[in-house]
Amino acid sequence: MSVSRDALVEQLVAVVRQRLLDPLEILLGIDQPADRVRTAAEDWATQLLGEDQTAAVMCTARLIAALYPGDHFEPPVGWWGTPFGRVVARRAGYPGVDHVSYSVAGAMLGVTRQGVHDLVNRGKLARHADGGVTTESISNRMRSLE
Repeated sequence: MSVSRDALVEQLVAVVRQRLLDPLEILLGIDQPADRVRTAAEDWATQLLGEDQTAAVMCTARLIAALYPGDHFEPPVGWWGTPFGRVVARRAGYPGVDHVSYSVAGAMLGVTRQGVHDLVNRGKLARHADGGVTTESISNRMRSLE
């Protein structure tokens, strides 16, 4: 379940370019500072994969706020299988959400919906009173498997 640092850096660089730099270049004619973006992405990856949980969560919050603005963060299910999605799930859970469906939990964990059901039945994941699985138990499960 570990995330490759290089894959994480590449994804962060690509998303920053796509969501922030390309629109600025189109609107303002500003050249993309590619070297600066790569350096920043390497710093973010260090924080996201580092030992300091608080720094990782704060970095996650800043990146999500900047790269996925809006009132409610709701990525497509497949996003959780990306390097950044895997790190977010492990370090911060699902920001702003206390429980998710079995299918989203499966995507966050990289297992099938049936696999989530089995983990819940074995007490490895916590069922939420409103249905689904608690995001806290998903994050705890991911951290315990490191």
